[in-house]
Amino acid sequence: MSTILFFLTVGILCLGYRFWGTYISKIAGIEISRQTPAIARYDGVDYVPAKNWVVLFGHHFASIAGAGPIVGPILGYIYWGWIGTLIWIIFGTIFIGGVHDFLSLFISVREDGQTVGRVAQKYISKRSSKVFLVFLWFALIIVIAVFASLCANSFINEPQVVVPSLGLIPLAMIVGVLLYVFRINIVIATTIGIVLLIGLLVAGNYFPLTIERGNPYLLWMGILFTYAFFASILPVNILLQPRDYISSFLLFFGIIVSVIGLVLKPVALQGTKFFAFPSGAGPLVPIMFITVACGAISGFHSLVSSGTTSKQLTSEGYAKRIGYGAMVLEAVLATIALFCVAFGLKHASPEKSAVELFALGFSKIVYFFGDYGMAIGIVILNAFILTTLDTATRITRFLTQEMFNIDNKWIATTIVIIAGGYLGISGKWQALWPIFGASNQLVAALALIVISAWLLSHGKNYYVALIPAFIMLIITLSALIYKAYSFYQQKDYLLLSVSGILIVLSGFVVLEFRALRLMHKNA
Repeated sequence: MSTILFFLTVGILCLGYRFWGTYISKIAGIEISRQTPAIARYDGVDYVPAKNWVVLFGHHFASIAGAGPIVGPILGYIYWGWIGTLIWIIFGTIFIGGVHDFLSLFISVREDGQTVGRVAQKYISKRSSKVFLVFLWFALIIVIAVFASLCANSFINEPQVVVPSLGLIPLAMIVGVLLYVFRINIVIATTIGIVLLIGLLVAGNYFPLTIERGNPYLLWMGILFTYAFFASILPVNILLQPRDYISSFLLFFGIIVSVIGLVLKPVALQGTKFFAFPSGAGPLVPIMFITVACGAISGFHSLVSSGTTSKQLTSEGYAKRIGYGAMVLEAVLATIALFCVAFGLKHASPEKSAVELFALGFSKIVYFFGDYGMAIGIVILNAFILTTLDTATRITRFLTQEMFNIDNKWIATTIVIIAGGYLGISGKWQALWPIFGASNQLVAALALIVISAWLLSHGKNYYVALIPAFIMLIITLSALIYKAYSFYQQKDYLLLSVSGILIVLSGFVVLEFRALRLMHKNA
């Protein structure tokens, strides 16, 4: 039954890509012969044409995946059961997440590779752009702090993942040099990278690295932020792009072996939590939607699409494959994560972390790997935590340069590292994390409003973005109001204030867009 359900889910997602994705492409007006910013504005650092669209797909997919599509669906299952979670993953991806990612990428390409925040300035108002940029900057600083902390803790708790995780950095640089300096065939370069990656995975089990002196957490955080610093300023084709590309093969591997496991040994549905309402985490509507997060839609994706991917795209003809296609593949990953816990484990509770539950459930499905299954699951997850960390740092550097008019990328990156490092090392990000899920989805809603404004200004059907924006606004604002009330009851005035600020900011952008619509109607 689990095998049939999995392939049915994948089939529906593929149909969504084929038909709805094609419809969105027609609305956007893809022009294959049109020159992209990667070529027109080539600078050898940020604007660099990808060697191949497959390389860029790997970079983009690894950047947006992270831990979100794994942790979110697992929590969704624990609190509300798998039926509601799976339905939201499927239809949220097809009609909201895929549209959001694809059009964020396409519009940024049409606007010379500018971020969503800059596009808001041109097509809504300068005030809305400033509000949006500030909001995005703080949200990304939290992302950087959180993912650095998660990665540091994984190094401490699972020392066997250190070698393959950090070893990916020099490995990626080798692949980047092979592709762009020596111009070696992509198949040969990829094969070399994958062989070396397998070697790292094996070496990690034989040579686990531990720090026995001093404060291991501080030392690992220092190493991770040093890496993030240089990943932010080095030419994108030397480190970031090939690292994410090679990392994507880890996830492709995880997906393939999971499918093989489900086919060879289907898991029965008995004992799984079909549906639960309400739960201790809150009502299914709206809290489940913001909890599943990246498995269906994520505001962070719009920042990747318009922050790094749009500056490397060589043809608009690849925008759908990369933008919409990567979101569909992420939904497949979210489904696998859901199945690992819902069908791989007899019991799953919030007492164990989502990372532990995923690794344990993954090992049950890929039973043929024996004791290595759990370690492989953690390495896969950890690789994508790192890709989110380096991509988020680079995007935040872009936003810092835009907000403060800083031309020097070294200074801008230093500001980002200091801010993220302070939150990460001090642990203060944990105070803001309870509302981060809602704020991330709010970014998606606001990005969809910016997309709607662009489509409206160009005389295109903007309802394909406006209706999803309206849905996400209702969901996120309802969730923020719900959480604000709980913060008030708990007398947590810090989080209550932050929730109130987010509600006001979103209302401001909505009013600005409404004024734009009225102006166009009266024109």
